[in-house]
This record gives sequence, structure tokens and C-alpha cells, in this order.
Amino acid sequence: MNEVQKVGIVGSGLVGTVLAIGLKKMGYEVDVIDRSSDIRMIDFSGRSINLALSTRGWNALDKVGIGDEVREISIPMNKRAIHKIDSSTVEQQYGVHGESICSVSRGGLNQKLVALAEEVGVNFIFDCPIFDIDLKEAVLYTGENEMSSWDAMPYDIVFGADGAYSKIRARMQRQSRFEYSQHYLNIGYKELTIDADEFSKHKLDSNSFHIWPRGNFMLIALPNLDGSFTCTIFMPFEGDISFEAIRTEVDLGVFFETYFKDAAPLIMSLKKDFFTNPTNSLVTTTCYPWVANDKVALIGDAAHAVVPFYGQGLNAGLEDVSELLDLLSKYPKDWATCLEKYQISRKPNADAIAELSDRNFIEMSTLTADPNFLLQKKIEKRFTDLYPNYWLPLYDRVTFSSGSYAEALKLGDFQSSIMEEIMSLDNISEKWDSKEVENMMLRHF
Repeated sequence: MNEVQKVGIVGSGLVGTVLAIGLKKMGYEVDVIDRSSDIRMIDFSGRSINLALSTRGWNALDKVGIGDEVREISIPMNKRAIHKIDSSTVEQQYGVHGESICSVSRGGLNQKLVALAEEVGVNFIFDCPIFDIDLKEAVLYTGENEMSSWDAMPYDIVFGADGAYSKIRARMQRQSRFEYSQHYLNIGYKELTIDADEFSKHKLDSNSFHIWPRGNFMLIALPNLDGSFTCTIFMPFEGDISFEAIRTEVDLGVFFETYFKDAAPLIMSLKKDFFTNPTNSLVTTTCYPWVANDKVALIGDAAHAVVPFYGQGLNAGLEDVSELLDLLSKYPKDWATCLEKYQISRKPNADAIAELSDRNFIEMSTLTADPNFLLQKKIEKRFTDLYPNYWLPLYDRVTFSSGSYAEALKLGDFQSSIMEEIMSLDNISEKWDSKEVENMMLRHF
């Protein structure tokens, strides 16, 4: 294989742009191609979920030298604020050692990353739809439309970083023995907004991830730098309680008064937001292989889109970037080896975080309001404090460590079986911190 000089990245989203920065700093010529206009000119309102950056994401951002710039536009959240149906609130710390996840606007972050990439010399080509790719030669084809004549854009390596509905992956799917699956939840989401108060301050605690858990539906709110909160309501598309069932402003008012009474007065534009903003779907995609002919590779959501309930979609995609850059440092210029090791390493972890993300909807929408769940968390924290070499809660293992997602899933299932036994003890709420409980847990190690 000839030495790689020029890399084309399809998709100017978060993962593709960070990859571009990393590759440019390693000396490659990098083009980022996107069918949309300059992302800095796009209004993201109404169709986004705020991001929750955690350890894996920060590792990648720091690796390419932009972590501090991103920290400037993020807000740390060290706890969940769980809003019960009676309008009371319970707080639950995230990390056992006081760690925080960080809220950042998806649109704001994307615009920041594009600016940072341009500063280091990444070339962006906007308004450039890709209609096909030669997988053997890494040549992209673009034109005014699919029926017009096409122009060839040759590269040494091409990355598909073009999201869950990737054009590059769609072309790879036409290969023999390419495995692909797509699964939608019967739950959609819609963006709402809590504006800042008259002093441009937050109306709720700004260092909390706010959740209104209501079983098979819920409302969340994440803080923004301008004093507002980006809210997201998750709910079935159809059914007695669903997006379909709320057809009028009266329906909406009754619904929020019944289930989100303390949130309703904070969302001043509720009626406008609810009936104007789109209802978006939630999809999980898996595929393999991620690499074709040592020339074309998928990364981020193009390879493994997940639902947002663990807050790990972006973090997982950025970990893809981090792994790839580490391999390129270890095997300089040997792209064939790097790409093969990259997909072998990342595929099991992508599958694991997809499974964990599906499961975490139940935790967020139901269990966070359950006193037994909160008690279980207290027991796990106590055992972690006493025996840190034996126990790290699953959430901490996923969110605040760099260990593999696959290992976290395996250990999480093991810990779940232990906690099921512990929580079934008579009078566990009275003896949760006793030597008896401690010894029962120790028997498993």
C-alpha cells in the first residue's frame, strides 16, 4: 500500500471533526466533506439532546489538544436531581468519588470543533453531497444531484463519519457478507426549553442532571451556559400516554399538570415547542465489518449508533478516535494493520454500550424514583469505599473509567446478581450498612 497522504472524512459532525483534528496534527492532509451547509450557520434548536461528556470523551479531546477549549463551553453535573410526581426532589450523586459528567450543547460544541479544526488546517467542503464511493480505490463521487454527472474526489483513505444513516455504510452494505441491523424503540423524543430567568440565571440547580421519571416516559433537563436548560421529553409514539394522544393545547396542559407539575411553569414556550418541534426517533444500529479494502472505514454513529440513555453515544465515538490515533502512533503509516486492529478492538465494545444504553432507559425512567434503587446505590457506595479493589459500580465503570465497555457489561451483570440477593434480605433498609451485608457481598470474591 502506498503511503497515505490525503484523508477524506465524510461528515462534519462531532466525531468526524475530532478525528480530522487528530489526523491533521499527525501530518495528514485532511478534507471533511458534508452535504449540509457550514454547520456554524445552522440552527440546532428543536431537534437536539444536550450531550453529557465524560471520561472517555475527555480523553480523546485531550489527546488531540482541545479539551480545555471544550471545557470552557461545558457545565459539570455531579448529581441527578430526581423530580417526583408530588414535586419533591431527591438528589443522587453520580460518581462514588464525586466525579461529574459535563453538559454541553450539541450545536455549540459542533460549531466550536469546526472552528478549532480550521485553525489547525483542516479543509472543510460544505454543500457537497456524496452519492457513491469506490471502496477499492477510496474515491468519492459528488454532483449537483444523483441524476447529474458526478465529479471524482480521490483519497488515500476515507472515513464514513456521517451518522446513523451513513451514506458510506449504505454503500458498504452492498458487499457480500456485510452484517447490518437496525432497531427502533417505540419511544420518541421532543426538545423543549426552560429559558433563563430575568437575571439570565438558571431556574434550577445548574450542576444537576434533572430527571422527571414516570415509568415508560420521562422528562430530562440539562443546563446551558446562557442560563437556559435544554429539556427532552421521551414518550411512546402511540398509546394512552403518548405523543399521538396529545393533540390539543388542552391535552398538553392536562398532561403536564398531571405528570410534570413543577416543570410546567418553567417551560414558558411549552405549547409552541411541543407543537412546533419535531418528534424524533431513537435507533440502534450495528454492523460489521467496519473496514473495506484497507481503504474505507466507519467511525462513530456510522458504525454503531446507540440510544442516548447512558449518555455514551458521543463518548463511544470519541473513544473510537482515541483508539485509532493510538494505533497510528504504534504502527506509523501501517494503515492496514491499524484499521484491522481498530475494528477488532472496538466492535465488541460498541455492541456492549448498545446493550447498556437500552437497559439504562429503565433505570432513568423508573428506578431512579424507587427508594429501593436509591438504597442499593448507598450499599454499593459503602462497599466500594471499603473494598475499592473488589467493587466499582457499573455507572462509574462506564462513565468515569477507560476500561472496556464489554468488561463493564460483564462485571455489571455479575454485580447485579449479587445486589439482587442483597436487596431480597429481610429488613435490608435497617441493616444495609451492617457487617452481615458486608460479609454476604465478600463471599463472592
